Amino acid sequence: MNKQHAKIRIEKLKKLIERYRYAYHVLDKSLVSDAVNDSLKHELQELEDQFPEFVTPDSPTQRVGGKPLPKFKKVVHSQPMLSLTDAFSFEEIKDWETRNRRLLGGTDEQRTEKRSNR
Repeated sequence: MNKQHAKIRIEKLKKLIERYRYAYHVLDKSLVSDAVNDSLKHELQELEDQFPEFVTPDSPTQRVGGKPLPKFKKVVHSQPMLSLTDAFSFEEIKDWETRNRRLLGGTDEQRTEKRSNR
């Protein structure tokens, strides 16, 4: 995909995702399935990774959804709610696993050593 096509597609994806996000988070109404929404966000992220000059502060990849309706109550979680990134390939699953290992502290080798010392 050339830069011009990428720029056009990124703008279209941003508008679609924002429309779906607003309906979901603010209006409590799903316009598309989670799979469709995840796929669109994944495509946008990949295009922005490939063409970082088109990343803007208003991109759905750079911010959280809209203001929720008053009927949505705040909840205090006993454990932090960490964001999960959708995985669409084996490589992305491995990246997810690596990020989680880092969050938990230590490397694969350190974990293996700890388990073998038990």
